[in-house]
Amino acid sequence: MKFDLLTIFPEALDSYFSASILARAQAKKIISIKTHDIRAVTKDKRHTVDDKPYGGGPGMVIQIEPVYKTLKKVVPKKTKGTRIILLTPRGKTLDQNQVKRLAKYRRLVLIAGHYEAIDARIDKFVDEKISLGNFVMTGGELAAACLIDAVARMVPGVVGKEASVQDESFSEYNKKTKEFNIEYPQYTRPPEFRGLKVPKILFSGHHQKIKEWRDKQSKHRS
Repeated sequence: MKFDLLTIFPEALDSYFSASILARAQAKKIISIKTHDIRAVTKDKRHTVDDKPYGGGPGMVIQIEPVYKTLKKVVPKKTKGTRIILLTPRGKTLDQNQVKRLAKYRRLVLIAGHYEAIDARIDKFVDEKISLGNFVMTGGELAAACLIDAVARMVPGVVGKEASVQDESFSEYNKKTKEFNIEYPQYTRPPEFRGLKVPKILFSGHHQKIKEWRDKQSKHRS
């Protein structure tokens, strides 16, 4: 699966993409992650990509032209397996159902906004808009990283054990309660730490009872 990220700060996520599971998945060529500098298509000496908003107001707005030119350079001809996504507070909130849906595409092209916003006319050139939630960040780069990480985990071969993906938090959605499951608590050595003990059931060796305990715990929210 391919991920392309359009941003004015292409170096911002280098360390994250070059570590742990994502690094191994790229080395095995299961996924590819490429960043594209929106400033690279500008012609002036300062590589200007932003300007004051029409109508007044604080901050600066990223201009439509450099974003559009970068997008056309990255996706000269759109195919059915490609999905173009704008990371924006105006988008639909990302959840695990959305992650599973996006994992079915062969290529995700993500556009990360910065400053106040991207010129709203970019909406005409994207397939959908996604948000991480009702809070404000400096830019869309971190939101893009979260999306890439979450979707990449759903690609076969990225996570070592398939069961890890199946059992983890938000892997199942309860239509009755309209909530995702939360992964049961996990424990490892030592069996006791400062008076805090691992639940006895986990030492029982009784797999069915352990499963029942875990199922019950996965439905409990702190």
